[in-house]
Amino acid sequence: MTDLAHPDRLDKLARLRAAGVDPYPARGVEAEPLGELVKDLGHADAPGPRFAARVTAAGRLLSLRDFGKLIFAPLVDRSGRIQLGFKKDSLEAWWPNRKLLDGGDLVGVTGELGFTQKGEPTLWVASIQILAKSIAPPPEKWHGLVDKEQRYRRRYVDLWSSPGIADVFVARSRIVSKIRRDLEAKGFLEVETPVLQPIAGGATARPFVTHHKALGLDMYLRIAPELYLKRLIVGGLEKVFEFARNFRNEGLSLRHNPEFTMLEVYWAQADYRHQIQLTEELIEAAAREVNGSTRVRFREREYDLRAPFRRVSYMDLFEERNGCAWHERDAVRAIARKLELSEAHGYPKLANDVFEATCEDALEGVVFVVGYPIEISPLAKADPDNPQVAERFELFIGGMEVANGFSELNDPQEQERRFEEQIATKDPEAPGEVDVDYVQALEYGMPPTAGVGIGVDRLVMVLTGQDSIRDVLLFPTLRPVHHDGGGGESDRESEGAKPAGTPVPGS
Repeated sequence: MTDLAHPDRLDKLARLRAAGVDPYPARGVEAEPLGELVKDLGHADAPGPRFAARVTAAGRLLSLRDFGKLIFAPLVDRSGRIQLGFKKDSLEAWWPNRKLLDGGDLVGVTGELGFTQKGEPTLWVASIQILAKSIAPPPEKWHGLVDKEQRYRRRYVDLWSSPGIADVFVARSRIVSKIRRDLEAKGFLEVETPVLQPIAGGATARPFVTHHKALGLDMYLRIAPELYLKRLIVGGLEKVFEFARNFRNEGLSLRHNPEFTMLEVYWAQADYRHQIQLTEELIEAAAREVNGSTRVRFREREYDLRAPFRRVSYMDLFEERNGCAWHERDAVRAIARKLELSEAHGYPKLANDVFEATCEDALEGVVFVVGYPIEISPLAKADPDNPQVAERFELFIGGMEVANGFSELNDPQEQERRFEEQIATKDPEAPGEVDVDYVQALEYGMPPTAGVGIGVDRLVMVLTGQDSIRDVLLFPTLRPVHHDGGGGESDRESEGAKPAGTPVPGS
């Protein structure tokens, strides 16, 4: 047993078994959701259709208040909670065993719906069955897990003991479902692409490396599904999307987790302007789905996610914030030196690092930044009216990047040249080799196409008002600890842990 198992509860476990009670039975009970029972019970002065009905419920006991001949205990399940009432007169045979019951136990009960004298909705128990004895005590005083490290490490306790936590993940599920329905209604096809890839491509990030023994081949956990999805456009599927689990071997922060979820959407015969509009529509609809309106509160500020969102120029913003143009190399290098930024991997990356450091956090509200330099957009088409910039956008909400999209480069010769240019920078976050198969796919011809990646975790943060990405991940990445469950400072979140590199959605 671990250190969490309490001696008193272990003793009760043994006594239950000695009495012939299986504390972990093989069969559960056919229970009704507590939320439905409470909804249909009504009020003491206006009872609903389920008043006095005999019902069966199941859930976790939160605590027990023993008044001698009467016990009250809250019972919770995924849908809600209700108070259980135990009367000695109704449970004579069971009453001597009441001390074997603890807060945290999972139980099934049958009884009659009603109210206390004070009007509290109550299920008056006629019979009770232990479904799983809890030998680890619940959080003290039922205020939930207070320490954030413990909340993330013991999410299986956090979900039922901390008020509002489960609601975030229910909302997350609804957001994903809403986006999926809307894309399907627009004619997009959901697909799946490889997680194990022979070349880490489709974004600029440091990959996780693994090894396939049978093939004798090093492979990478995908950093993005982009190049495979565009192969499908070449194949004629025309409108595809994927909720992709991606992996990037980078630091932890309020916005970054090494394992994260990205929605990527590709659309033949479209350009970046179509994807801007689609992004607005998906986000506005998701906000209405979970909040009933387009207004959200995120990091102590209110934002309206009603389309259209504001647009600003990358180049104009850079000059406004830094007092020099992006291509004024000497002036930009001087700013970079003050910011202690490295030019080890070339000027374009350095200048974009200056943009990230001086412009991104200053972005207020809900805003698309458009017209990124072509030098930092290796997979994007150049603007035909201004070849120095790409037909690319990023969406920021409260200074946090949420989406990245562009008109896709479909010239195989130009794409190969840009891959080679990336490799020449020797940036550890750039691909290590040219993806020849992808270039070959383009040689067969890819129609004009636009793509967008939306960071699902970050979008959920905004729509549910959570400050940290860890609060929208059921099991965020943490440093392993001993069985005492303690955490270390290295697991604490910090904006300073944000990895350098080209911004990519959801990273």
